[in-house]
Formats: sequence, structure tokens, C-alpha cells
Amino acid sequence: MSAPGPVATRREFLAAGVAAAAIPALAMAQPPAGGGGAAPPAAAPPGAPGAEGAEGARGGITPATIAAAETLVGIEFSESERALMARSLGQQVARIKRRQGASPLENGLAPALTFDPRLPGMEFEREQRALVRSAAPSPLPEVPAGDEDLAYAPVRLLSRWIEARKLTSARLTGVYLERLRRLDSKLKFVVTLTEDLAREQAAGADAQIAAGKYRGPLHGIPWGAKDLLDTAGIATTWGAEPYAERVPETDAAVVRRLAEAGAVLVAKTTLGALAMGDVWHGGRTNNPWDVTRGSSGSSAGSAAAVASGCVGFAIGTETLGSIISPSRACGSTGLRPTFGRVARTGAMALCWSMDKIGPMARCAEDCALVLAAINGADRGDPGSLDMPLNFDAGRPVKGLRVGYRAGAFEGRGLAPEHGQVRQALEGVGCELVEFSLPQWPFDCLMNILHCEAAAAFEELTRSGKDDELKEQGRGAWPNSFRQSWFVPGVELIQAHRVRRRCMEMMREKFEGLDAIVDPSNTGPLCLITNSTGHPSLTLRIGFGDGGMPVATTLIGRLFDEGTIVNLGSALEGELGVWERRPGV
Repeated sequence: MSAPGPVATRREFLAAGVAAAAIPALAMAQPPAGGGGAAPPAAAPPGAPGAEGAEGARGGITPATIAAAETLVGIEFSESERALMARSLGQQVARIKRRQGASPLENGLAPALTFDPRLPGMEFEREQRALVRSAAPSPLPEVPAGDEDLAYAPVRLLSRWIEARKLTSARLTGVYLERLRRLDSKLKFVVTLTEDLAREQAAGADAQIAAGKYRGPLHGIPWGAKDLLDTAGIATTWGAEPYAERVPETDAAVVRRLAEAGAVLVAKTTLGALAMGDVWHGGRTNNPWDVTRGSSGSSAGSAAAVASGCVGFAIGTETLGSIISPSRACGSTGLRPTFGRVARTGAMALCWSMDKIGPMARCAEDCALVLAAINGADRGDPGSLDMPLNFDAGRPVKGLRVGYRAGAFEGRGLAPEHGQVRQALEGVGCELVEFSLPQWPFDCLMNILHCEAAAAFEELTRSGKDDELKEQGRGAWPNSFRQSWFVPGVELIQAHRVRRRCMEMMREKFEGLDAIVDPSNTGPLCLITNSTGHPSLTLRIGFGDGGMPVATTLIGRLFDEGTIVNLGSALEGELGVWERRPGV
């Protein structure tokens, strides 16, 4: 056998299919004679597809190649096993190269296997009841004369003023457009200001309301869309240099639903490139409480715009903390829905089995009002589900059982304000229940995210355009995409099996619990619940060093967002900190 020639670049390395040698365990799946499963492949005749696999050396694969690959995947074979694989791996590499040589798979094409957070035997409420908002203040307060006071009002109050025709959408939209333009130089949170569309939608909302055709609590309310949601004829850049000129032809399902609810799109807000962090092709999105700090991400612009009073609400997305983290950093309120509740049609795919779309607003009830408008399945998203969203703002929280992980209120990463959360929950009549998590290798769940993300952006890696991204460090997407080519298929399947075990474990933990509080949200529950599909609500609970917001996260039962919104509203009332404004 001849040794493989030198590989000039990493792209040539991938194109040559040498990466396949990093998954030798796949080649071992031969069923016993007479047993079930697939029969061993017959030898291909000379010249037929796959014939090159008869001798692995034709692909440059030697026992030494396999031995080197073993160090990447944590397995060890004998010399005789390596020699046998060296003769047959060429066929496997050839299959991979044929698939790679076909037309690229577009980002929105989901795998045939879809994730469903509902385990067999689980029972869910199926009746959709009318959404119950908090009662309108009586008498209704006067609309603020000052623009800033108006800008920071919650949707639950803005909507009452608009419904009563005390406030026009045109005025509110003008206030937000002016603030977005003025503060963008400090915060860098706008990719595209959609002024023409916004003024048109606001005028339409005012005309419809004047004609008695009020559509509901979002009618006439300006909002911001994270710039991975497609908007017809308006750039949707995914925050990344290679897609900076991308202009879709259709609206995402969420954009369409909010338009149907009468909401007014004022801006496409920033996201860290390809939904990680707060650095995008225009720079870094900054924190309105301290512009020398980043806003965190990846829903960076959505959180910063809400916290700085520049939109009534915004839409964010989360795969692993991208609503939670910027909400915590910027002091906004973020609701991550149950996986599948909100259709992702027309949204950039990062990890098909973990991506979620949710609202970011100034208070908990606002999030419920937005979620009600975007809830539901869509034929373009095979992972979406039609499940009722039942929310009653007047539902009492007294008597609810709230779990917390052993040690969650102790140790590093906690501020004094986190201890107040426990006291506040007990103060509104909740019972706190301690539980523990098993010592499982939860971090293997990261293989699911990384492999799906690498598949979603295979063409970016293979073309070399990943080099255009600003972030190129060890933990940045370009490096993550590349190294994910070396995760064995067997390990990916095993990670999904651990995921199923986690789903069973969380079902057990929620028996007898109405919610879980995760004070700092820096432990394993973020990864676990993003993998199991559970909803969460992150909200401000106080202010720490330097006047920066401190937040906590409430985790709910599957498809029971209403309970954690009720708990969040109770905490807002008990702690009295959600109305404080940044000095930006």
C-alpha cells in the first residue's frame, strides 16, 4: 500500500474524505450470519459504484490512518482489525464522497428524523381556552406625554391605550424608530431598520382600529425580529459575513403570524453570527446597562432593544441559552417555549432537534401575550406541534410546588439577590422542594448540537467561507463545525439515547412539582432542559455589582408555559425591580 500524499489544506483534507476514517466504529456493524438486520454487502464488480471499496488503499487508507483516527474517537482496535478495515473503508469513504458531490442541502431542509419532547404515556391538556389578560386598570392611566415614559411601558398597558384609542400606533412607532436610530450608535443592535414597512403597518393598524376591527393585544405594537427570521424583500443576514447580502422571498411563519396579529415590525435585530454570542458582521452588540460590556447572545439585539425601551417586544431564538443568556445580561424577560410549540418555518436552522423561537419583553405577562400570537404548528416545520396555550393572568400561585437543585442557592455564581428569589417564592405561598440530579455525562448532549450545526452549515465549512466570520477562536463556530466531522456516528446515537434517559429523568423530577427554579442558570439544567424541550422564563430579580441586572430562571413542565408566567408575574410584584431603566 502506498502512503497517502500530503494534504495541503484542511478543505482538501475534508474533500478527500479522510474525515471518514475518524468513524471506524461504523464499519464494524456487521450482523452475524443468519441473524437479523442488513446482510453483509456483496462484493461490487469491477467498475461498479462502490468497487473502489474493495481495496481501502485506493483511498489512501492504511492501518496507520485508522490507528491515528482512533485517538480522536476514544476507541482502540487490534492490528488485524485495522488491516481488515483498511481493505473495506474505501467503500464507506466513497459513499460519503458521492453524497458530498451531489447538490448542497439547503439550510431549511430538516432531517427525516424529528424530535418530539412528549414521552409515551404522557397526558396533556387538549382544550384551548381563551387567553385571560390582567384586568385593565380602572380608570385607565393617561398616556404619558414624554416619549421615554411611553417607550418603557409594557405591552399589557400599551395595548390597553391603543384599544381605547388613547394612543395611536403611528405615534408609538415613531417613538421607537427615533430611539432605535439614536441608540444604535451606542448599542449596535439593529441590522436593518424597517421604517417604511413599519409606518405602513402602523397606519393600517390605526385605520383598522378606528373602524372597530381590533385584532387583539398586539395590534399596533412595534416589535423587533431577530435577524435569522426571514422577511420578504428585506435582508436576513444571520449575523454572518457570508450571508450579509441574503434577501429572502417569503416571511417566516412567526413574522407572518405577528403581521396577522397586527404587530408592527420596526427592526431586524442583531444576533451573534450564526446564532452564537453577540459579535455579528457589524460589530458587537452592547449592553444598555454598561455599553463597555457585550449584551451576550445570541438573541443580542432583541434583548438590548427591549431593555433600552426601543421596541414593545422582540423575538429571540434559543438552542442552548440564546434567550436565557442575553435576557439575564440585559435585564429583559425571555420566554423559551416548549420545543415544537412555535413553528420555525423560515428561521435559520442551527440544530433542528433543539432550536426554539420565543418572545422577549419587559415583563412576564407580555411574553404570554406574544406567545399566544405565534403559537402553533406549520407544515414547513416537521418538528412543530399544535398544542393549546392556556394562560390566565389571575391564576393564583399560592400552593404551587417549586423544585430546586440541591446546592442551587449556594456556592459560586450567585449574588445575594438569588437568595431573595427563594424568600419571594415562599412569600407568595409557594412550597420549595429540593431535588438532586444524577451524575450522568450530560455534556455528551453537546454532540447533538454540534453535529446538527455542522450539518446545517456543511457548505460554509467545505467552501472555506467560514474564514470570513469575525470569531475564529477555539470555541467559535468555524472550529466547532470542523471538529464535529470527527464525532463518530455511534457517539451521536449514544448521545440521543442519553437524551431519552434525561427525558425520563425530568418526567420523574416533575412528578409532584409545578415548576423548577434555577437561580443562576449556570449549571447543567440549561443543557438538560434545552435537550428535553422544557420551557423556561428568565426574568430580572435585582441589581448587583456596578448596577448590572441579576436574573433567575423558572423552568416549566412541557407545554405549561402559563404556570411559569404566573410565577414570574408574582415575583415581579414581590421584588419590585422590573420597571427600573438603564441609563443609556
